[in-house]
Order: sequence, then C-alpha cells, then structure tokens
Amino acid sequence: MKIEALRIPEVLLITPKVFGDARGFFMESWNQRLFAEAGLHLHFVQDNHSRSQQGVLRGLHYQIHQPQGKLVRVVAGAVFDVAVDIRRSSPHFGQWVGATLSAENQQMLWVPPGFAHGFYVLSESADFLYKTTEFYAPEAERCVIWNDPDIAIDWPLPRGTTPLLASKDAAGLPLQKAETFP
Repeated sequence: MKIEALRIPEVLLITPKVFGDARGFFMESWNQRLFAEAGLHLHFVQDNHSRSQQGVLRGLHYQIHQPQGKLVRVVAGAVFDVAVDIRRSSPHFGQWVGATLSAENQQMLWVPPGFAHGFYVLSESADFLYKTTEFYAPEAERCVIWNDPDIAIDWPLPRGTTPLLASKDAAGLPLQKAETFP
C-alpha cells in the first residue's frame, strides 16, 4: 500500500497493492493493521454505497456535529473527488485538493473530519463506496456550495455545462457564511 499526502497533508491518496492475472484481481481495500502501521488509527462505523450518473455533482457535504472521516473509493466508473479544509484554525482553511478516483486506478482518498467532501461523476455512471468514522446524523449535515468563488475548485466540467445537483446541494452556503469548525 502506498500512502501519499496531498497538498493539504491530512488528506491522503492511497494506492493499494493489487494482485491480478488473466482471471481478475485481488486487493485489500481496508486492513486495520496496515493503516495503523501507517499512523492511521481509524475506527469505522458505517459503509455507504452510492451510484450516480454522468454529470452529477454531490457535495460539498460535512457534519458539524459527529464529524465524519471518510475513506472513499470508486468500484465502477470514475469521479473527480474533492476535500475542502473547513477548519478555521488550519493554515489550509478554504483550500481544496482533488483526485480522480476510478475502478481502473483503484485509488482511495482519506478525507479526515473537519473537511467538506464532494465528487463529480466523469463516467457514464459511477459506484462510489465510503467508510465513515461516525454515523450519519441528518440534523448535523451541512453543505458548502460547490462553486464558491472563494474556494475556486477547478471541477472538470465540460465547457458550457452545469452539473446535476440535488436540491440540498444547490442550496449550499458560501464558505464564509457556512458553519465551520474552530
């Protein structure tokens, strides 16, 4: 397993060892001992699976109470995955990092608590899996608007298109008006 810190060092790109041959492949997507040896002492409480069609943008989501760490990956298709630091005390507050996750590259992203998270579907559809360190708490869910000019995420949208959004995502707040972490 290769673990690479991104520009915001708490967000990690994880490339698992994949063993493949003509029959297919095998990989460990989660191994508590290996992650702990890498300094990631994580306890997951929930696994989630979403499927989205091309052009869907989900996010930027977070929970203000019971903040969730997320280990995310794609098992069918491809997405552009984004984490935004929303910890006001962080030197990276308001900054984002992104990575293309796909069934082909089999990479994962660790998005720690204190970050807003979202993704844009690049392929015809995408199956997105993620483990969380806290249970879903709808009353604590918040959303930063996907196109906040202060964050300036470089989403890979085809020129002249607008992403498909859920109503809650379209109603997201600019980061400067959103409830954030200390």
